[in-house]
Amino acid sequence: MIYFDHNATTPLRPEVRAAMEPFLGDIFGNPSSPHAAGRQARAAVEMARQQVASLLGASPQELHFTSGGTEADNWALCGHDQIVTSAVEHPAVLFSAQARRDLGGDVTFIPVDEEGRIDPAAVVDIVGSSDAGVVSLILANNETGTIQPLAQIGSRLRQRSVLFHIDAVQAFGKIPVDVDRLGADLMSLSAHKINGPKGVGALYVRPGTVLAPWTHGGGHDGNLRAGTENVAGIVGFGAAAALRQTDMEEDAGRLSGLRDRLERGVLESIEDVVINGSRSHRLPGTLNISFRRVEAESILLGLDLEGIAVSSGSACTSGTAEPSHVLLAMGREPRLAAGAIRFSLGYQNTAAEVDGVVELLTPIIQRLRALSVY
Repeated sequence: MIYFDHNATTPLRPEVRAAMEPFLGDIFGNPSSPHAAGRQARAAVEMARQQVASLLGASPQELHFTSGGTEADNWALCGHDQIVTSAVEHPAVLFSAQARRDLGGDVTFIPVDEEGRIDPAAVVDIVGSSDAGVVSLILANNETGTIQPLAQIGSRLRQRSVLFHIDAVQAFGKIPVDVDRLGADLMSLSAHKINGPKGVGALYVRPGTVLAPWTHGGGHDGNLRAGTENVAGIVGFGAAAALRQTDMEEDAGRLSGLRDRLERGVLESIEDVVINGSRSHRLPGTLNISFRRVEAESILLGLDLEGIAVSSGSACTSGTAEPSHVLLAMGREPRLAAGAIRFSLGYQNTAAEVDGVVELLTPIIQRLRALSVY
């Protein structure tokens, strides 16, 4: 299999697996227990908290572990009835905001330009004319890889004392993410996007930020999230973050080269294609392309039969017949949006795989277009 769907999830790195294995066996204590076995588990959790926080430029006590990015996004918006967000957010934020609106809250959606980017001035104007409780924006889009100018937005929101939540699930560990530089009060993270385990994430909370408890039942995590910690998963998250601390810059350069090689190969081999998203502000390994006169699901099926894994958008919306809300918000016509494929590369991918995908993709597109009714 050639796996080009790393924005959906990533394979567990062997080093991460090795770090987790003791906590799936002999080291099984409850980290809230006072005896030696519990203290050993607690020490591992706190080490992981330090490793993840270090990659953020944060203090360990500012980090709260969750079951993943979706929980972190929902928690960040919990209790806020005035929300400003964008039209290109991940469903975890969009649906959470819509749920608050259904309960009587006020939600404002900021438009984006044709590259999928937000105008910082538009955010400031909207916040200045509303009683926004929290502004929630994605740092790097999961479908197009477009990186938003959030540092410019964060500095302006801080001047207005408006809470700023950043969904950094796709960006964390792929590009530098610093909570102070970005001006974040809240930030969502996930382990399985950076070769860590599924089922664990985190929410960064700036000191002084009021955060409602997410679950009740015990004194865990400062009475904010009751429940015994997923020790093995948290250890894996820490190990993955530590690896990114040393590998991120080199990996980003390599993935940018592979992405550009893939883009050139497609543009040279296939006509009538459109690159979606920003060409100058995007994640190193993400490429989103629309193929005219072809349905994305047909392309996916054709590539899957050749052993190639790609996506038509967010894994959280797979199986739906609707075109991507992200591409529609960027002004893509529905038919063009319906032909979009996301290629997202990771640390194991090679130039030979990129060339192989282009070679196999070209006849698939030609065959599908020959059968097309468009």
